[in-house]
Amino acid sequence: MSGLVTITKTNFTAGELSLDMLGRGDVAAYANGARTLMNVFIAPIGGVSRRFGTRFIDQARGPGRLIAFEFNTEQTYLVVLTDAHADIYADDVKVADFATPWSAAQLAQISWTQTADTLLVVHPDVAPRKITRTAHDSWTVEGWTFYRDDSDDDDDIDDVGVIQQPYHKFGRDEVTMTPSGTTGSITLTASAATFLADHVGTRFRLQGKEVEITEIVSPTQANAVTKQNLVNASASKDWEEQALSPVRGWPVSICFHQDRLVIGGSRDLPNRLWLSKSSDLFNFDLGEGLDDEAIEFALLSDQVNAIRAVFSGRHLQVFTSGAEWMVSGEPLTPTKIQLTRQTRVGSPIDRTVPPRDVDGATLFVSRSGKDLREFLFADVEQAYQATDLAMFSKHVMTGAVDQDYDAGRRLFHVVMADGTLATVTIFRAEKVTAWTRHDTDGAFKAVAAVEEQVYLLVERAGTTLIERFDDDIRLDCALEGQSSEPKTVWTGLDHLEGRTVRVLADHGSISSHVVAGGAVTLAEPALHIQAGLAFTHVIEPLPPVAQGADAGDSVRLVSAGFRLLDTQALHLDTGRGTTPIAFRRYGRDSLDAAPPTFSGDVKVRAIGWSRDVMKPLWRIAQDVPLPCTVLAVATEMKLSG
Repeated sequence: MSGLVTITKTNFTAGELSLDMLGRGDVAAYANGARTLMNVFIAPIGGVSRRFGTRFIDQARGPGRLIAFEFNTEQTYLVVLTDAHADIYADDVKVADFATPWSAAQLAQISWTQTADTLLVVHPDVAPRKITRTAHDSWTVEGWTFYRDDSDDDDDIDDVGVIQQPYHKFGRDEVTMTPSGTTGSITLTASAATFLADHVGTRFRLQGKEVEITEIVSPTQANAVTKQNLVNASASKDWEEQALSPVRGWPVSICFHQDRLVIGGSRDLPNRLWLSKSSDLFNFDLGEGLDDEAIEFALLSDQVNAIRAVFSGRHLQVFTSGAEWMVSGEPLTPTKIQLTRQTRVGSPIDRTVPPRDVDGATLFVSRSGKDLREFLFADVEQAYQATDLAMFSKHVMTGAVDQDYDAGRRLFHVVMADGTLATVTIFRAEKVTAWTRHDTDGAFKAVAAVEEQVYLLVERAGTTLIERFDDDIRLDCALEGQSSEPKTVWTGLDHLEGRTVRVLADHGSISSHVVAGGAVTLAEPALHIQAGLAFTHVIEPLPPVAQGADAGDSVRLVSAGFRLLDTQALHLDTGRGTTPIAFRRYGRDSLDAAPPTFSGDVKVRAIGWSRDVMKPLWRIAQDVPLPCTVLAVATEMKLSG
């Protein structure tokens, strides 16, 4: 075939596609996809823009995790958890800090949920904690306290202090427990090894009555004090111990659902669910099975289902190591509750990657870390489906370790184990699922969306820094300064000591400098600067698919037309190397702005034939820290057999 062919790309709403897709020009996503989209964001309506830079906030104490804490719409906080410590930030300023019980190694397995001014945090090897905001700059951390029943019954001791927490018999069914008496200080004798040193201080129940262990005599014998008068002193198989303890481990995951606190799994009971009494979050009294009483049940199936996360959506959703489950019942009661397995994907077991809600769907990472699944209820089937949102872009999912959703911009950020960041633009109503990738001079480690702000933990040159995406910032790990008088020396860059930084002065002049003594010295004085680390954004198209073209045809790019919006720089390669493109400037900004933005069409002509189908016809690659937005591309080319 030979002739002139024009292909118009009106949007990038399929995002960056895997190389496996290079032969699938028949797929609708091909027309709206790209081969490379690095360090750019895709708008839900299809345009692609150079991503925001990151503003430097503070140096973290070390590697850790980020948690969004929203007290109300006007008071939001960033919780930074590091090795045995928490730092609280409001409006980019640290307002409080305190010690915590989680080591740096344990942070990967923590799970959390929030109600009002309290953040509940759990880890399978650490007693659960409540982090409470008592004032803007005053926060406390303390252990959970389950409901304590001090009511008097005719059959029980005065002020008994019965604790309504989950219980379970860990021993074999035939193991019996024999008390030496029915009240006061007694000795418990088990028919098989049962007691461990850490049982001291824990509670046991014998025939429904509670005792507290005070001393371990041997693996089969322990001293205790009764909290309720026991039924009798006979040997009985009807005994159990508190399910959550230093001996048996602590909760794996938690959430709130239908006014109940839900505990999903523990270290030694990984497939068990506990739901508190309705409107009584720390009361797990099963009682007589009345509608408002606590609920307990296990996930039983043909495979191991260690619970990794519980999530409150349309139904209570349970994510396990091997499957996804729906817990239904309107409302959930001990007699109406139903548990149904929905899909068999599984969630990561080496760390907690919290599921997130996006427009009524729950996005979760698969067990391999290589899929981002959309857990969505289908009304027709009356069941959940788990579609892989990265099916056409598998290369971007290199092993997810953290994720969060920027709802205002419809950007879902996923941090990868290799230090890169993947972002998928999601707009289900228009069938938009568009992936891009991001790198930086360092490694992304964690992400959290706090209202309209997206915070990052980034490792740079051996230190961990807290940064924030900022649409006014053009560089990474950057700070900006303003002066009433022009000056050449700008300080405050201690976090980039010894690094070569790019400086954007007075919104136009660009230069590179080495930070010395926390400062840079410009050649010319300036009133305003941004100083930070440069990054390069790259946009490359997929190979063209022309109707009637034959395999092996040579292709020549005749011209490429770009429709731009509010763009200050465009660096383009059409086969002769990357060069800056000059264009007439008009648009929203006044003509005396420096430099002004450009909105309109730019057409670039090219020469030369190519038989390399893997080579892009054009390529945008730009490390200049100025805005660049491409709305559409029209490619005119010739084919020759």
